Amino acid sequence: MGVQAVLFDWGGTLSTYRHVDLLEMWRAAAGVLAPDDPEPVAAALLAAEAAWWQHSTEHGDRSGTTAQLVRSVARTAQVDVEGALAAYHHAWTLTVEHDPHAAAVLTGLRQRGLRTGMLSNTHWPRDLHERWLADAGLRDLLDVRLYTSDLPHLKPHPQAFAALLSAVGVSASQAVFAPEPVAVPVRSQVEVQMRGAFPEDVDVGQLGARRLPQDSGCPGEQPAPGLPPRARSDR
Repeated sequence: MGVQAVLFDWGGTLSTYRHVDLLEMWRAAAGVLAPDDPEPVAAALLAAEAAWWQHSTEHGDRSGTTAQLVRSVARTAQVDVEGALAAYHHAWTLTVEHDPHAAAVLTGLRQRGLRTGMLSNTHWPRDLHERWLADAGLRDLLDVRLYTSDLPHLKPHPQAFAALLSAVGVSASQAVFAPEPVAVPVRSQVEVQMRGAFPEDVDVGQLGARRLPQDSGCPGEQPAPGLPPRARSDR
């Protein structure tokens, strides 16, 4: 049986990359946690996040949530953690953009009878991502949407990919995975025998504009069916 599903990352694939001051994002939370002196708290939150990402994306063996990150820094029980989370998530909401071609590509895949899914490495909560996807008109075009904040592992751990395949209801040989072009390691994708579709020489945000090469350097890879070739964007 051939390809039955095309699966995506979120950051840099369905959503577009843009420059964001990460410290500024954490200042929104710190302003709630320590309104009289927010800067040291913002710096501590940023450092905690950076350490978490470094370990988690290198090994994939530990997932986590934004709430856990905030509580690891805000150790005083009296602080308003929920208020800090709301402020932090709102700051990020103002920055989120999705690829303008994403809806057309996902619609085209579904019209071809292919299932669609998404697996995002994230510590943000599911409801936040779901709201962003709904606002972009993408949520209902993805049959399955998984967030590692709900899972025990992050990519590149094989169990993260296995959870996605199980949720979509296909075997690895029946799926193509389109990861973020800046590449969390794909070794585990190869370990679970899932084919990949990688952009070769285009702007990382251009899902619909990317050219998917026949040979992208990983055994058994092939271009995802239904992704139309378009002119390269210089954005």
